[in-house]
Amino acid sequence: MKITLGRIAQQLGLELVGDATTEISGIASLADAGPDQLTFLFNSSYAGLLSQSKAAAVVLRAQDLPLCKTSALISEKPRLTWAMVARLFDTTPIPDRLHHPTAVISETASIGENVTIGPHVVIENEAVVGNNVVLGAGAYVGVGSMIGEGSRLFANVTLYHDVVVGKNAIVHSGAVIGADGFGFEFDGSTGTMAKISQVYGVRIGDDVEIGAGSTIDRGALNHTELGDGVKLDNQVQIGHGTRIGDHTVMSGCTAVAGSTKIGSYCLIGGAVGIVDNIEIVDQVEITAMTLVSQSILKKGRYSSGTGLMPSSAWKRSIVGFSRLDEIIKRIRRLESERGK
Repeated sequence: MKITLGRIAQQLGLELVGDATTEISGIASLADAGPDQLTFLFNSSYAGLLSQSKAAAVVLRAQDLPLCKTSALISEKPRLTWAMVARLFDTTPIPDRLHHPTAVISETASIGENVTIGPHVVIENEAVVGNNVVLGAGAYVGVGSMIGEGSRLFANVTLYHDVVVGKNAIVHSGAVIGADGFGFEFDGSTGTMAKISQVYGVRIGDDVEIGAGSTIDRGALNHTELGDGVKLDNQVQIGHGTRIGDHTVMSGCTAVAGSTKIGSYCLIGGAVGIVDNIEIVDQVEITAMTLVSQSILKKGRYSSGTGLMPSSAWKRSIVGFSRLDEIIKRIRRLESERGK
């Protein structure tokens, strides 16, 4: 597929400097773009690369235009424009709106209009599938679960019973939503761990995206809830009864323990660990590999752990860490003696 620069500019409301008839067949980085591709300058620090790029045109800020030798689309937010342009060249297969003959659909399920149902999909009793929903091969929709209009479940997504997914959501392959939360209590009379039944479900808002292999557990004392616009990367774990506010974003391999409340517009980096029963307010940013062991009640940027260093230096530092308490006591004693 090819799109002219003029059409891109018109559709996205951008100023075009150059030949409107230039045809664009795709997008690529500054270093990799070919003569029929569109590229992007996200940061003025890399403006020196413009002269080396072979791209047909560049999306950039007005301040960087003097350094550009090709056609350009002017945008004050090039990364946001990237998101919009990428949609024009999206290669995700278009739904065929057919029901594959191998699908198993309960007679009591409700299926909307223009729904695509792939091979070996299972839709259980009382499930509700909205209009224009796409269910990839092997997807499972449990008893009483609901999927809102325009949502898409890719291959082998599992929705347990009593799971609600809002409108225009995307759930990637291998995600499991509504499995039992990790709840057990030791029974001294039998010497075993008694299972705590997870009697609540999962509630997911509109425009949510859930990455491949991610898991969202059902609740024990309340529903697990994700607000509108939440984005989860691959292999994210959300514990039972957790509540996540609107438009919060979590990177891959982050794990959130149960009954935690996370606010709106938070940015949580990769492999972050968040303990149970705490609160994180709105607009908190947590950097990668941080362990959040207590509530965060003031917005801002938070980190834990230590920076990277050579292994030999790290080993010496560990010895120092183990003596911190002793060192602090010694300093206090010396300060006290000096004060006298």
